[in-house]
Amino acid sequence: MSGSQPTSERVMLLANGYWATAILGTAATYSLFTHLQSGADTAEQLAARAGISTRGAQTLLDGLVALDLVELHEGSYRNTAEAATFLVEGQPACLSSFAKLKLAHMSSVAALPDIVRTGGPVANATVEVPNNPHWEKMVRDIAALSVPVATIAADLLQLADAGEVSILDVGGGSGIYSAIWLGLNPAARATQLDWGPVNAIARRLTAEHRVADRLTCIDGDFHTTDLGTAAYDIAVYSHIAHQEGPDDNIALLARIRTALKPGGTLVICDYVVHDDRTGPPFPLLFAAEMLLKSNDGGTWRQADYHTWLTKSGYQHISFHPTPTPGTLILAR
Repeated sequence: MSGSQPTSERVMLLANGYWATAILGTAATYSLFTHLQSGADTAEQLAARAGISTRGAQTLLDGLVALDLVELHEGSYRNTAEAATFLVEGQPACLSSFAKLKLAHMSSVAALPDIVRTGGPVANATVEVPNNPHWEKMVRDIAALSVPVATIAADLLQLADAGEVSILDVGGGSGIYSAIWLGLNPAARATQLDWGPVNAIARRLTAEHRVADRLTCIDGDFHTTDLGTAAYDIAVYSHIAHQEGPDDNIALLARIRTALKPGGTLVICDYVVHDDRTGPPFPLLFAAEMLLKSNDGGTWRQADYHTWLTKSGYQHISFHPTPTPGTLILAR
């Protein structure tokens, strides 16, 4: 067969893409990456440590090799550098809990044909309500996604040497930005605005980082709660824009601009699409998640953010890549 002739292999892999979610989530459930990192390097050893069958361990290893998360060398299995960084338990940016979370969400995507037809969640199926018990697990599980970004942003802002700065985190979720930033700067103080049940999670996380005494939480809806005037040196708007429509984003960014002191900096992180909508892959795919779970959200282009920020009164706007699917945006 000619090398230029198309084959069905990639289509078959995509059509069976749920295998990847299932294999990754199950491997995380049984801590396979952690066991590999600690020296178990055969199916038999992994099975014994994880308490699973040898057949099951071998099946997971085969799948993880196919996914380029595990490599086989002279009969021994080991994590790839990617798996060692992001899937071994105890690492700050470990995504194993997130992988298990997505395994539990697999059935929800079956509704996508109906949602594509209607243009939004069917029967008001959005999870965006304050008391949804979903937050307790989800908010903690996604916190690791922001660890590398918060660290990069702190370096760009020279936060460790900034002295007595005040930080506002709008929709701060787990409180991971506050936990990291307050840890780097013992003179900084942070305020998080989010729903009460979510702020309770942030209080626990910052307590674990021993900085909870410098975090103030405001329980409320950031669409309507007063943000203050010229009160903060830095504001964070992380992974919020994708759940909002253009008009709401402009309104929120303008209110944050008012809340910042003159010369203050807004930090945004989100999944940003190229202006010609040719990539990157993750932000393009993530748009389906927003169609499933939000009324107006999506993944927005760099040009959209630039337009919104300019309309909202920001003049100096810069975009920065990160080692995650998210793009970091600084605006003053």
